Amino acid sequence: MSDKLKFTKTEMKLQQEMLKQFLRFLPPLQLKKQQLQMEIHASRERLKLIRSQEDALLDSLASWIGLFRDEAMARKLRTDIRLIKIERGEANIAGVQVPTFAGAEFSMPSLDPMTTEWYWDDAAEALRKALSLRAAAIIIGEQERLLAKELKSTSQRVNLFEKVKIPECRENIHRIRVQLSDQETSAIVRAKIALALGSEDGEDEL
Repeated sequence: MSDKLKFTKTEMKLQQEMLKQFLRFLPPLQLKKQQLQMEIHASRERLKLIRSQEDALLDSLASWIGLFRDEAMARKLRTDIRLIKIERGEANIAGVQVPTFAGAEFSMPSLDPMTTEWYWDDAAEALRKALSLRAAAIIIGEQERLLAKELKSTSQRVNLFEKVKIPECRENIHRIRVQLSDQETSAIVRAKIALALGSEDGEDEL
């Protein structure tokens, strides 16, 4: 922009308008950047909590599995109860559309209530909760990736305005003012010289 700069009053007005726009756009971008940073931090904290809850459930599940006398039944618990679908919602976080965890669907084995151990239901429920937490962690991970991508884009725009566009406009305005001032001073000097020369010519004629 500086290489094509015109030292005119029209260019001065253009640069001043551009500066006003950049200064108007910058605060909302800075606010969005802060919101995204806060949301990413909150997502990481939620992920830590979910991981700890998952670990606790898996520990409790290990004790349930230890109750199974029939190894085949323990294997059935681990292999037949599987996460087959993550139900998703959608939310707008800091202007970014992100997925949300709405639930989970599991495969369930067919069991004979007359022959199934009494602790099966409790163990199965613990496993479903652990898998649900894992699914929620997956969704939170996707949220964080989308928010981080938007944060990178927003930070680039903030830096562009703060470090490039606004300083450039201010520098251009300063250069134009100096040039216009020099031109005005030069014009006054030329006018005075012309006036002085005109006066001398008049005296010579006399």
